[in-house]
Amino acid sequence: MTSLINDRLCQTLQGQITDRPPIWLMRQAGRYLPEYQVIRRRVPDFMTRCKQPDLVTEITLQPLERFDLDAAIIFSDILTIPEAMGLGLRFIPGQGPVFERPITSPEAIQALPQDVLSDLTYVFDAIQTTQAALNKRVPLIGFSGSPWTLSAYMIEGQSSPSFSKALQLSQQHPQAMHQLLACLTQHVVAYCSAQIDAGADVIMIFDSWGGRLPDDLYSSISLDYLNKIVSELTLKHPNIPTIVYSKVSFPRVQQLMSIPCMAIGLSHEVDLNKVRAQYPDRVLQGNINPDCMSASDPQQVIDETLKCLKAHGDGPAIINLGHGIKPDAQIDHVHTLIETVHQYAAARA
Repeated sequence: MTSLINDRLCQTLQGQITDRPPIWLMRQAGRYLPEYQVIRRRVPDFMTRCKQPDLVTEITLQPLERFDLDAAIIFSDILTIPEAMGLGLRFIPGQGPVFERPITSPEAIQALPQDVLSDLTYVFDAIQTTQAALNKRVPLIGFSGSPWTLSAYMIEGQSSPSFSKALQLSQQHPQAMHQLLACLTQHVVAYCSAQIDAGADVIMIFDSWGGRLPDDLYSSISLDYLNKIVSELTLKHPNIPTIVYSKVSFPRVQQLMSIPCMAIGLSHEVDLNKVRAQYPDRVLQGNINPDCMSASDPQQVIDETLKCLKAHGDGPAIINLGHGIKPDAQIDHVHTLIETVHQYAAARA
């Protein structure tokens, strides 16, 4: 990792004390920014935007030009791996990601291509151009979806309240499901490793749908593979910190603590006071309710941010939302969140 001008995030992830907690926001580059909407009108297709490195760099840097953030996250999507596997990913307005050729049988799993990295070079090129543009200003976060989350979309064909098709395949064809998860685990490790080689300073794994799994499947279908990914990445890249975000309840947060990552990202649905009390020394990321960013009253942002800061207490913390920032979030509210963190830290200094 090269020397950074602002290294609060990396210092925090490495267990060092900083002047204040680092701040970045999931989906900080995106639809709530008017400058992003200009690009969106010019290039309507989402994946086309993702596959143009210069455009990705421009979009990635947009929030840093507006806000005093402590990290950049590469503009991309968690579904790049299954898209590279030829499942025909499209993003439909008002519906989200849809796969034209979802997995419908164990035989379809056997037929999946083994090489995906050659179709993901646009991500690595974008990381290189973005790092050059950042010029060591802040760390750059690379990321991937978790094997379970990727497989859920690949089998269901789109987002779902229950991912019932994916769960059904897990229960009716467990061997095939684990074959898919093992394959995706290899791809995620290779993909994240290539992002690091391209210049990513931090890697984040999004287990967005871990909470959809029943208790009897959570460990074997999600947690075990997360452990394997982080362990392998740590072995290959011992100086690159990893963050795991999983939208799960408190009992499963306790299970997440077994993962050897440097930080755990928490959903806003989890009681941060409870987690911090049990894990005072663990680096925790989150978990401000993203709904406050769309509220009419900025006091809601102040209240939610202070609630988060007080819950973190003296423990190592990364200030973030509990989920991605929404398209109707207000620009001024982002400034308010950041200023609240700065003022709180200054008052405690």
